[in-house]
Amino acid sequence: MMMRERVLEVLEKTLRFGAADQTEVVIIGGDTYLTRYATNYIHQNTAESNAEVFVRSVFGKKIGVATTNALDDGSLQGAVRASEDIARVQPDIPDFVSLPSPEDAGGPVGDLVFGRSTAEFSPEDRAAAVGRVTALAARHGFEAAGAFQTGVVRLAVGNSLGVRQYGETTRASLTAIVMGPSGSGYADGLSVEASTIDVDRVAETAVRKCRDAQDPVAVEPGDYEVVLEPAAVADLVGFLGYLGLGALALQEGRSFASGRLGQKVTGEDFTLWDDGSDPAGLPFPFDFEGVRRRKVVLIESGVVKNVVYDSFTAGREAGRKSTGHALPPMYHYGPLPLNMFVKTGDATLEEMVKGTRRGLLVTRFHYTNPLHPVLTTITGMTRDGTFLIEEGRVKGPVKNLRFTNSILDALSEIEAVSSEARLSEMFGLGAISAPAMKLRKFTFTGATQF
Repeated sequence: MMMRERVLEVLEKTLRFGAADQTEVVIIGGDTYLTRYATNYIHQNTAESNAEVFVRSVFGKKIGVATTNALDDGSLQGAVRASEDIARVQPDIPDFVSLPSPEDAGGPVGDLVFGRSTAEFSPEDRAAAVGRVTALAARHGFEAAGAFQTGVVRLAVGNSLGVRQYGETTRASLTAIVMGPSGSGYADGLSVEASTIDVDRVAETAVRKCRDAQDPVAVEPGDYEVVLEPAAVADLVGFLGYLGLGALALQEGRSFASGRLGQKVTGEDFTLWDDGSDPAGLPFPFDFEGVRRRKVVLIESGVVKNVVYDSFTAGREAGRKSTGHALPPMYHYGPLPLNMFVKTGDATLEEMVKGTRRGLLVTRFHYTNPLHPVLTTITGMTRDGTFLIEEGRVKGPVKNLRFTNSILDALSEIEAVSSEARLSEMFGLGAISAPAMKLRKFTFTGATQF
């Protein structure tokens, strides 16, 4: 376990090795514990402690990055020299202004949300939780698979201009896919605090969906009313953030928001914001440049208001400041919102189903991929519980369908939003708090045999 004192010692030592005009050091580390299971048996239990050191060196407008996870002096010096050598042979980046200053960073943050139960969760605790899932699945003649992961995340950022940030937090996640002869069900739990994950809810939901999903029938592709459960909504929102709510995409003209800030892009019932300090998500109050994260309203009542910035994209616009959304140094997507919240409504899932004449109830999507970033067109599949609704009642399971739809078009068809939201992971980097939604129209373009 690499503790705060050791992390900060490595940070300061690495900065002292630097000889560039500006030097930045980012240390991403932590302790990760994972229990995997399949066919109702635990088949893997792992524990990993690791720390990666990223060095960014700047000469004028030339930038180089190198990394190491060996923390001896020779390896740290080697990473610094490598980043400097890389920087010297790079072309200038004309729009680069500077690494963040302490004033840009906004000063040190306070205590982070830290789940003591997560840090202390044992292999026996994870095994016991998994056992409750597999036992329930076995009682119904099904097989369960998934994982229970817990861990402590540590992040330290410093640069030669004086920025210094350190924080640590926790994350716990439980996933369950329950499989029967001809259908499957899914449920999950995600939290800073492992003790708050409702294992019985996860088990019962996945088993119930699997039971109800057996012997699905085929339906024709086409436009349907849909009731999307939170995991499916989170998938749409995650791709919306990835495709168009970062400043680099906006500046390069590949965002749906390019030239449309202040304009209506979805229905009025959709409001979305990013807040890295909200304990209802997976909060982390500073980014990978050490800049404090600001709450950013992204879309309000259907109108796209803002995108998120890091120091580089902020430097490309006069008077703009970073909103604290820089990604880790190994990513090159530009800044992204990683702690998004969708505004809830006042409906229940049952009311949405009752209000549907003929449509589909979708548990979640998978294998989702973008087709047209500016139009936010994506394609993917339904999975682990897709059901036909007729005259306000769930009639039975249907075989999975492929969808091809614009996210913005889908969010322009909102008829109802649930009052309850659930947390889902976003690409392994952040989280999305999303409610269930009823949409008047969603386009399915293909059918499957399962």
